[in-house]
Amino acid sequence: MSRVCQLTGKRPISGNNVSHSNAKTKRRFLPNLHTKKFYIPETKQWVTLKVSSKALRTINKLGIYAYIKDVDPKGEKTGIKL
Repeated sequence: MSRVCQLTGKRPISGNNVSHSNAKTKRRFLPNLHTKKFYIPETKQWVTLKVSSKALRTINKLGIYAYIKDVDPKGEKTGIKL
């Protein structure tokens, strides 16, 4: 499965490891993702999403239903039809 947040779209980016001698080698910066199961009381269903920590903080603030309705109302990214 890919390392992409289903709500924010965060994905790995590339950069350099820089040694003490200033030699550079390629590396990847991975997003801080968590597989989390959410209950949506408005639709009475459980949903499993792969979300970033930033998305989790916003879900805690707004609620899962309001956040998904705002970010993905048609269910294209998450597969959840609201």
